[in-house]
Amino acid sequence: MGESAATKNNQNHHHHHHHHQVRDMSIEILPQSVSNCFDSFDDDGRLKRTGTLWTASAHIITAVIGSGVLSLAWAIAQLGWIAGPAVMFLFSFVSYYTSCLLSDCYRAGDPVSGKRNYTYMDSVRSILGGAKVKACGFIQYFNLFGIAIGYTIAASISMMAIKRSNCFHESNGENPCHMSSTPYMIMFGITEILLSQIPDFDQIWWLSIVAAVMSFTYSSIGLALGIAQVAANGSFKGSLTGISVGAVTETQKIWRSFQALGDIAFAYSFSVILIEIQDTVRSPPSEAKTMKKATFLSTAVTTTFYMLCGCMGYAAFGDAAPGNLLTGFGFYNPFWLLDIANAAIVIHLVGAYQVYCQPIFAFVEKQAAQRWPDSEFIAREIKIPVPGLGQYNMNLFRLVWRTIFVTLTTVISMLLPFFNDVVGILGALGFWPLTVYFPVEMYIKQKQIPRWSTRWLCLQVLSMACLVISIMAAAGSIAGVMLDLKSYQPFKTSY
Repeated sequence: MGESAATKNNQNHHHHHHHHQVRDMSIEILPQSVSNCFDSFDDDGRLKRTGTLWTASAHIITAVIGSGVLSLAWAIAQLGWIAGPAVMFLFSFVSYYTSCLLSDCYRAGDPVSGKRNYTYMDSVRSILGGAKVKACGFIQYFNLFGIAIGYTIAASISMMAIKRSNCFHESNGENPCHMSSTPYMIMFGITEILLSQIPDFDQIWWLSIVAAVMSFTYSSIGLALGIAQVAANGSFKGSLTGISVGAVTETQKIWRSFQALGDIAFAYSFSVILIEIQDTVRSPPSEAKTMKKATFLSTAVTTTFYMLCGCMGYAAFGDAAPGNLLTGFGFYNPFWLLDIANAAIVIHLVGAYQVYCQPIFAFVEKQAAQRWPDSEFIAREIKIPVPGLGQYNMNLFRLVWRTIFVTLTTVISMLLPFFNDVVGILGALGFWPLTVYFPVEMYIKQKQIPRWSTRWLCLQVLSMACLVISIMAAAGSIAGVMLDLKSYQPFKTSY
């Protein structure tokens, strides 16, 4: 799910403004002011949306380009020079196509004046309804939970990489510098517990920008190092069919190729936040038109970038491409540049973790408030004066629940510290339901496409094909985790 919700922050600014009563009263008296009043609001009574093709594309690119980049060289190494880039184009096409279907579901019914859906869940609720909403919600929140774990692992690996690269540098590569990831995960967890106490995430739009800058920083460093390495080798490494069966067994080759599919799917998924981004776009022209252009633009940029990073990484290391480009010690020097890249990853992940968890926090807190409306524990805000900053509203339930949540993700990360496999599983689980199944179903229902018509059949075939890919990728990643578990003791993992 790339850095998906890095954009949620910008969505929550459209608060409801209740101007309807005012309008009705003043119609006879002040026709002029009514039209002015109308100018600053959209048809749903929220503040006018100001987003353009460019802001929407920026959001998508921010959301997508993230830690997924780091496993691409490995993924291409499993598939080789022919299948690797081909699979990437395939995924970019599928995600572009289904995003176009999804952008038609922002407004129910009529694409210009239909009722708006503000989130992915809203559109599933208004178009499909029933049990599918629950299923969609479960998958979405489960995926976000998984991403929190994936990010904890990635961040701890990058923190260790900084420490290790300095240790290698000091001992001139004599010392193998083995270390455990556990203390770094605990550090990351504590940071997130503190940050989780920020009650609402509206205020932190700048976090989205910082995250974007950081992900470009480390992706570009990875790319530059790849190019430099290729120049030093004087040739492109790698083979047409990827890692050869001698180096791994035949079954392993199959599992790893499947897992590579999951990694690539993970690097592309942003459908979960597409509707939320569309909700920031101004009209006319209709939001769906702008969004389709933005999707095309950002998918093109991302694919180009991914091709460069993935292929350069593979060209630099060939079949030995590490699972995480910047920390798998493909590169040792220049060590300060690696440190900058890994620091950028950590900063990015600290923010991205919050952006992904915020929807879970909001959901659970809303449910709790509805279920136990009279509970002191849930409702009561304790005001704590903060010198120089005014006051902070502390809520006991929020404090306890968010702390438990972050602790849980940290403990699971310490139990399963395998970046690649976890990324593959997440990509596989999120890809089919959220990127293909729901958009296709909603589109068919919305456009009333008749059963067994050519259009309907094509969409169903696409959906089935993607389901098969998802299952393969999940199987490959789970096999990967099983393999990792054979040589592993909990909490003792060292790199």
